[in-house]
Amino acid sequence: MVEILNYRNSLPLDSMLLEYRLESILGAGGFGMTYLAYDTNIEKKVAIKEYLPVELAVRAPNGAIVPIHDGTEFNYKWGLDRFQEEARLLARFSHPNIVAVTRYFEANGTGYMVMNYESGASFSQLLKSVPQPDEPLLIGILMPLLEGLEAVHEAGFLHRDIKPSNIFIRDTGAPLLIDFGAARLAVSDATHTITSILTPGYAPLEQYSKDGNQGPWTDIYSLAAVMFRAVLGDNPPDVVTRLKQDGVLQSLITARERFSSGFLHGINRGMEVDEKKRPQSVPEWRAMFTGEAYLAPVKRAITGAAEGGVAGREVEDTPTQRLGPLLERAKFRLPSMTQMTSFAAAFAVGALALYLVFHGQQPAPGKDKPPKLTAREFYVLDRDRSGYLTRDEVKGDAVLEQNYDKIDANHDGRISLEEFTNFP
Repeated sequence: MVEILNYRNSLPLDSMLLEYRLESILGAGGFGMTYLAYDTNIEKKVAIKEYLPVELAVRAPNGAIVPIHDGTEFNYKWGLDRFQEEARLLARFSHPNIVAVTRYFEANGTGYMVMNYESGASFSQLLKSVPQPDEPLLIGILMPLLEGLEAVHEAGFLHRDIKPSNIFIRDTGAPLLIDFGAARLAVSDATHTITSILTPGYAPLEQYSKDGNQGPWTDIYSLAAVMFRAVLGDNPPDVVTRLKQDGVLQSLITARERFSSGFLHGINRGMEVDEKKRPQSVPEWRAMFTGEAYLAPVKRAITGAAEGGVAGREVEDTPTQRLGPLLERAKFRLPSMTQMTSFAAAFAVGALALYLVFHGQQPAPGKDKPPKLTAREFYVLDRDRSGYLTRDEVKGDAVLEQNYDKIDANHDGRISLEEFTNFP
């Protein structure tokens, strides 16, 4: 049941906005307000997001949104244009793990997005009910989100505000990335003067500066921080405090009894303070969790494409967990043995990786090394987490030592992940 709260800056409940009757407030933030509404034309519930940047504009007595004064008018209109761009881009997406925008319109001097209404709860609400989710459950949430995030990045778009409250878990258990209120076109070089959205603990260092180097690695940090929150049960430390004393790695080590080393290693790499040391793309980061095991779309892993799975169904139709019983009993239904087996196979490969990294060891050399080098091997050898391999890091591996110059295709004295996995 939706909790009805009074928001002084909202449109009156039960009033009409075009053909939509406003029933309640789903949420409000610094850049807008989201209503639960009823579409009287097609007789279904929808969610409507209203552009209302509280630092720039106010609601007039007649319900219209107006700039606070002449000095904020330019920024208000600039933001309204970006809001419209966001709606247009999201309307082009047809992805089960990205919020779907079905319509955009202007009224009351501002803009509105109409979205499909989803039944479920935010990930932050979920973590209150289940403070210690297990690894298979978190992987079942993370992997579909990575699929959606990759599609967003390929379109030249960033989310820039990923946090537990902006991840929605449908009643079916399928995750949904919502609230792109901080999103901007990554390829844009325009000067943004509107106050940026920043959530301490989930925002990487580059978001603290107007000229910060933001890219896919920015969203990767935030999503890794979400996983940190789920694993440790506490909000991740603010990145600024980590510059003086960084305890993220040590905190993750304490969770080794409940989570695989490969899973914890992926979180740690995603939360590197230096953006250059983080995975630079979603596929690169995903490989840290799954290595070569992730060969098919994530819905195959969730639905169990192996024996006993349900073929040909979409992610949202094939739950990892049912949310309704969870919210009532405050616990998850355990995943099936088929799901646990598929997840275990994916992570068994990485179990040794983080152990070796933590203890500064290298894999023992051997004559039976596969001819095709894998991403997993790269991350094990990359002890300083620089994203490159040096000659010192490959010492002891006869194959790599003998072929170092060949693998270093651009002859810059170091081996990148791309060069490593492209050899031979």
